[in-house]
Amino acid sequence: MTNLNYQHLLYFYITAKEGSIARASKVLHLTAQTISSQISVLEDTCGFQLFDRIGKRLVLNEKGKLTYTFADDIFKLGNELQHTLKNQYQTSQHIFTVGITDALPKVLAFDLFRSCFENDLNTHLICKEGDLDSLMTELAVNKLDIILSDRPMLPGVHVKAFNHVIGEGGLTFLASANLAESLKDNFPQSLHHQPFLISGEKSVQRLNLLTWFDSLGIQPIIKAEFEDSALTKLFGQAGYGVFCAPTSIEQHLMEHYDVSIVGRTKDIKENLYLISPERKLKHPAVVPLFEHAKTIVQAK
Repeated sequence: MTNLNYQHLLYFYITAKEGSIARASKVLHLTAQTISSQISVLEDTCGFQLFDRIGKRLVLNEKGKLTYTFADDIFKLGNELQHTLKNQYQTSQHIFTVGITDALPKVLAFDLFRSCFENDLNTHLICKEGDLDSLMTELAVNKLDIILSDRPMLPGVHVKAFNHVIGEGGLTFLASANLAESLKDNFPQSLHHQPFLISGEKSVQRLNLLTWFDSLGIQPIIKAEFEDSALTKLFGQAGYGVFCAPTSIEQHLMEHYDVSIVGRTKDIKENLYLISPERKLKHPAVVPLFEHAKTIVQAK
């Protein structure tokens, strides 16, 4: 297959998007004959037909649908590039792209990232959320500047990156006011055979919590599992069970979710990590963020 002509690909893409060569000619301001001949050249280049011609209609075949999917990604990415470069030129903004693991409390992330705007009003912050493995993949191809994570990058990962410990703290157990009041005495044994809301399987907290329960002979009744920590809080607020969160954000949870403290433990540590491609942090946005993050975690 010879080199792909992206102008021909554009003619195909607009035709498939508009549904006919006639409508594509109006969008592209070209004659129908020109568009038709250029699509034919593209098909010759690819080595297969992209449309099935049914009467006067053009219908994408299976290979045409696949080609359209790639073309859609290509031209959307091109538009995004133009938009980003235009915005940077007009505002001289500094793009700062951060990955956040799913399990990390978003209120904690907010407390950390708002320092970016306090230190540099020209910062354009982009936050991406996902599991650590997918975020590490993006870090490896320079799509992220850093990752904020509840667990470290494990040894053996083939990505040039380094763990930077921000801090650690304990866990607070919370529930609706009535449920919390009934379970405060004799904590944590009071959680035995009581309804509990737990984080999803990808969470480090989950494994540590179940191990801790097992060591104490406590068997809570798992009522629900949530990947989304916000859902956990809402169900806890509604009285469906006890849930836990880093002690550093307990005050925020009590104020915004109307929940009360059942108890606390320092036997389970909640760690916070900054993962960076730099062994020694030098990025102008990362250095103040890291120092600010340590201050917040240590203070709380």
